[in-house]
Amino acid sequence: MALDKQRIVTEAVALLDAEGLDGVTTRKLAARLGVQSPTLYWHFPNKAALVTAIAEAILDQQFPELEPAAPQEPWQDWLIGLAGRLRRALLAHPDGARIIAVSQLSLKMAGISELAMSTLVGRGIPLRQARLIVLTVLRFTVGYVLEEQTGRPGAEALDGFDMAAYAAAHPTVMAGVTEYFQPGRTVDDLFRDCVELIVHGPAAQPGPTS
Repeated sequence: MALDKQRIVTEAVALLDAEGLDGVTTRKLAARLGVQSPTLYWHFPNKAALVTAIAEAILDQQFPELEPAAPQEPWQDWLIGLAGRLRRALLAHPDGARIIAVSQLSLKMAGISELAMSTLVGRGIPLRQARLIVLTVLRFTVGYVLEEQTGRPGAEALDGFDMAAYAAAHPTVMAGVTEYFQPGRTVDDLFRDCVELIVHGPAAQPGPTS
């Protein structure tokens, strides 16, 4: 089978799924493809270019085409949905958020930003405000998934950690966590609630009942 960029990227994504970003090396990728490492440089001059291509492939799975909001759809609902799709794209692969975070030249990510900003501007949002809203939503999404994919501290990290003392020193934090994660409420709910807060603002959030 001829070696081309598409085949290289497909194998690179498979290697990512198997070993995470740290396992994506030119040596391992070349071995999967049955070639010598220098052969890859004919298609990708460095690892940064390869990582960017992986980012494009990851985003293409959720965003094969970039479609604007329907005419009657509130831009807020559309943007929240877009953030959810981005999160799903990143969660579909180990270190998906890291890939996007280090890929500075992703045309697909730039296209998502352009579509989101132009959608908001088209609905009457001033350009500066549209940029800040979109930037905050997209960066929050990547950061949220980055934390999700980092995982919880292992048993070794918690060895000797005094949880009772931590809870006593931070009672409001612990109360907030306990109150939020009532039975049936998940990190998916937390993500959506956070994005809704960004998009709609605190004034739109329900307050305490008397």
